[in-house]
Amino acid sequence: MAMKDNPKVEDNFPWDQSLRNHFTVSWTFPKFVLSSLLLISILCISYTVSFSNASRKEPNIVEPVRVNAGEKSTATAPPPVSAPETNSSQKTTLRHIVFGIAASARLWDQRKNYIKLWWKPQQMRGVVWLDRGVKNGTDDHLFPPRRVSGDTSKFKYNNPKGHRSAIRISRIVSETLRLGMEDVRWFVMGDDDTFFVPDNLVRVLSKYDHNQFYYIGSSSESHLQNINFSYGMAYGGGGFAISYPLAKALAKMQDRCIQKYPGLYGSDDRIHACMAELGVPLTKEHGFHQYDVFGNLLGLLSAHPVAPLVSIHHLDKVEPIFPNVNRVQALKRLDLPIDLDSAALMQQSVCYDKTRSWTVSVSWGYTVQIYRGIFSVREMEMPARTFLNWYKRADYTGFSFNTRPVTRHVCQKPFVYYLSKASRSKNTNQTTCEHVRHPVPNPNCMWKMPDPSRIDRVEVYRKPDPNLWDKSPRRNCCRVLPNKKKGTMFIDVGECGDDEVIELR
Repeated sequence: MAMKDNPKVEDNFPWDQSLRNHFTVSWTFPKFVLSSLLLISILCISYTVSFSNASRKEPNIVEPVRVNAGEKSTATAPPPVSAPETNSSQKTTLRHIVFGIAASARLWDQRKNYIKLWWKPQQMRGVVWLDRGVKNGTDDHLFPPRRVSGDTSKFKYNNPKGHRSAIRISRIVSETLRLGMEDVRWFVMGDDDTFFVPDNLVRVLSKYDHNQFYYIGSSSESHLQNINFSYGMAYGGGGFAISYPLAKALAKMQDRCIQKYPGLYGSDDRIHACMAELGVPLTKEHGFHQYDVFGNLLGLLSAHPVAPLVSIHHLDKVEPIFPNVNRVQALKRLDLPIDLDSAALMQQSVCYDKTRSWTVSVSWGYTVQIYRGIFSVREMEMPARTFLNWYKRADYTGFSFNTRPVTRHVCQKPFVYYLSKASRSKNTNQTTCEHVRHPVPNPNCMWKMPDPSRIDRVEVYRKPDPNLWDKSPRRNCCRVLPNKKKGTMFIDVGECGDDEVIELR
């Protein structure tokens, strides 16, 4: 009898029925159970036989397809096999970095000479992005390939002091990404008036996991610049690096992002705005230099932070870093120390000639400065104000770091010795940098102590340390070596020894 006709099961089996009815029901129920058990047994045997036959065939394993949140998977079969990925544990090299260089056609013939100084055609990859095409030259093979940036007329720009070229420049990383280069870990942005030290760039980026979101660079030297824009922004002229996964994320949303900020001034603050929307803060590295200054970089470069020198920007705005030559010739002179020991370039060491009461500051591969008197390291590591603020009405308090006057007394004006040549001994693996005195008059000094003007040449010895930046940051120590050669000072620079301290005595 169907269950729907008898809602209550108890009604079919009244306890006061006759014995015969009870026997019938008792017999029917076991019969039903036995039939069900027999059917289940037959199905189990059938399934076991089928499984046994299938197990004799080669297994066809299908890997699960990963679907991002919000996506719908239409895959009904395993995805096609792609090219094997590069071993991410491999050490980062120049080949893993792709440069995007912002340039203008109007200044190309002048500024391309800066790029030629540091570009290594056989080792590096990148693109120069121009606002329009330029004529081919016989030296084109010495530069990255050139491309014209995409049309940006659809984007709004209403900053009254800026130029809408900032929009095309802000899209350089995304446009470079879309070229589809393989085995890329980092995209590095820079201007055509920026000088890079490529090996130091590799040293810096090697510290970070390129599979994560990283936005690496530095802020401006000008306090007012940082206030007007942001202390959390990487200034584009000094260069900044974006990891590959972050560049992919940026490319997906950047055009939408740009449209939201028509009032921003430049390209780097547009990048910063998009980084803020992606939730990625700036990772600061002190070797990227915007150099929003005018004048002479001597004070900044000779007191460089304890970090690898990565870039120098605004080369057209500052004086040549070496005297009596043009800007390109001055930077070309850095080829010698870069080839010998790029990791140590511009690293400052401070020591004392105690017999003559002199303080000596060495900026390796660049200058040696001798001061009358004994100055603390704390003071010497502050840049001397040989430069002016980007905002000409701002005084020395307008910098984003501590500075010191060039001299507080006529007798304290330093004697400066610039690099003239450099070499390395194959036998000892020791480098020798020779510096000659810059022939400018020093004021008369009435102090009764030896006169540094009698020193015409300074030789600095140093053994390259390939692991310099694999350790915690620390200044090298320098030692004034005893000698009897008139007119020459000898200095040894290297890792500080046990219990060696640069202290006043």
